[in-house]
Amino acid sequence: MTTPQPTDAQAPPPYYERHIFFCLNERKNGEDSCVPRGAQAGFDRCKARVKAAGLAGPGRVRVNKAGCLDRCAGGPVAVVYPEAVWYTFVDDSDIDEIVESHLKNGQVVERLVLPPDVGR
Repeated sequence: MTTPQPTDAQAPPPYYERHIFFCLNERKNGEDSCVPRGAQAGFDRCKARVKAAGLAGPGRVRVNKAGCLDRCAGGPVAVVYPEAVWYTFVDDSDIDEIVESHLKNGQVVERLVLPPDVGR
């Protein structure tokens, strides 16, 4: 099923230029999940860096929490829209690079891109 999309002339400007969602799911049964792997710290770091860089707000960047994004095996994970780029990260420097390169300058951080075959 395909939903008709407005043409560029009809489309309103996006409310946010980029939107990053961090999986903050935690499974209680011992299965893979993002929170035990540092997802909350990554979210907190990203939110603070985006705000400090003056990137936050309408027309700019939004940093959001999400429930399970179903890519648990690659966790922690985050996804940036509208490009639909999936990232995995391990430390503050990874988050800083995502903010500076992708959220600020529109350049995908290839070394952190989650392979497409990584799922739950």
